[in-house]
Amino acid sequence: MIWRWPEAHPADRVAIRFGGQVITYGDLAAQVRSMAAAFAAHGVRRGDRVAFLGHNHPSQLVALFAAARLGAAQVPLNWRLAPPEWRFILEDSGTRLLLATPDWLAAARDAAPPGCIVLDATALLPAADDPAPQGTADDIALLVYTSGTTGLPKGALLDQRALAVNALHAAEGFGLTPSDRVLTVLPMFHVGGLNIQTTPALHIGAEVILHPRFDADAFLDSIARDRPSLSLVVPAVMQALVRHPRWPGADLSPLRAVGAGSSDVPLALIEACHAKGVPVQQVYGATETTPIAILQTREEALAAPGSIGRPARHVEARIVDAEGRDLPPGQDGEILLRGPTVLRGYWKRDGALLPGGWFPTGDVGRVDPRGRWWFADRLKHVIISGGENIYPAEVERVLATAPGIAEGAVIGRPDPRWGEVPVAVVVPGPGFDPAAVLAHFEGRIARFKQPRAVVAAPALPRTALGKVAMAELRRIAAG
Repeated sequence: MIWRWPEAHPADRVAIRFGGQVITYGDLAAQVRSMAAAFAAHGVRRGDRVAFLGHNHPSQLVALFAAARLGAAQVPLNWRLAPPEWRFILEDSGTRLLLATPDWLAAARDAAPPGCIVLDATALLPAADDPAPQGTADDIALLVYTSGTTGLPKGALLDQRALAVNALHAAEGFGLTPSDRVLTVLPMFHVGGLNIQTTPALHIGAEVILHPRFDADAFLDSIARDRPSLSLVVPAVMQALVRHPRWPGADLSPLRAVGAGSSDVPLALIEACHAKGVPVQQVYGATETTPIAILQTREEALAAPGSIGRPARHVEARIVDAEGRDLPPGQDGEILLRGPTVLRGYWKRDGALLPGGWFPTGDVGRVDPRGRWWFADRLKHVIISGGENIYPAEVERVLATAPGIAEGAVIGRPDPRWGEVPVAVVVPGPGFDPAAVLAHFEGRIARFKQPRAVVAAPALPRTALGKVAMAELRRIAAG
């Protein structure tokens, strides 16, 4: 059970550094017990949901363990979403409590549906009685929402066992020991920022250096001051660092390696890190896999840059064709995954797993003759912008209500900073104004999902079956 982790290590060992705050494992265990008592006093019971809204903060980790102690689940809210999107998640999940850091309290109160209690995550008062622990390995620990291909967010159900096995995979892949210091700058509303290194570090008894959010100067300052041995990045973070004026003179020698939590990391960015003596260990997975499914060791990162590594110890992985038949090494096919870190299902929805418990990733990959896995492409047309997944169907629903367009579609366009950005290709109608179309998205959908440009076309390209021809649409969007 994950709620026992804070109690499993020497009480005086540092667990979390956050700004000037130092939290030992003894402090962390006490805060977990106190917050669990506060949750129980507000009616949280086994199977309930407790949401969290805010930038990275120790209280999110405390709340995760406190909820798990009661057998309840945390629902991390992406602070980059728009208020209607938070409201949908809170209503769909039936969240009982919404915790927010002080700077997000007003937004939380505005987004909370009736019956959802909003509390300051940093100022919870414990109840008089500490309830007996109830959480088991089978209880859901995380309910994490990820946009579906239809544009409707789906909640992936990850149990405590999944987090525990995921931590074992991380410890083995990164060589984690209690002497490690892990620098966390990616948002913990994603399973990547939360579970690739952060919760595994607390499982093994290592130290987490937690930043509210990524800042290139703060990152480089922390390397020099705190001397972390590991960190996790995505291509947008790598790009920001490599382009930073301090990069050429930066001493990154404290880092044994960095993990790269993305399916497709440009080789040029990997080489830039390797040139500074920092191996880039790629990690492949999804929200639905907690996320570690396939990963590189440090040795594999140096031997095969660009590979996503090998399946984690307790994960089974297959490459299959469109009919579900296994393919031999060297052939591209869809990646299927199975194991204890795979989601139990989607909250109130069907269709998460194939027969036999296999999770269809929707990603195309291949295995080389040496058993290394490589990411090739995506079966569906998800746009990956700065590490965020953007599903065109979700954006297109808002686009369809914009003024002055007859029809439109959304597709990704390469971008040197973000990897990809969404672009709307539209057929103009009466009163068409590109600026008005872009303005229409404000407040209706998260800013990072909003199209960066509107490209007019006389008609949307279609296949013989009437579907939008994506390759031609991409060419039009490129201008």
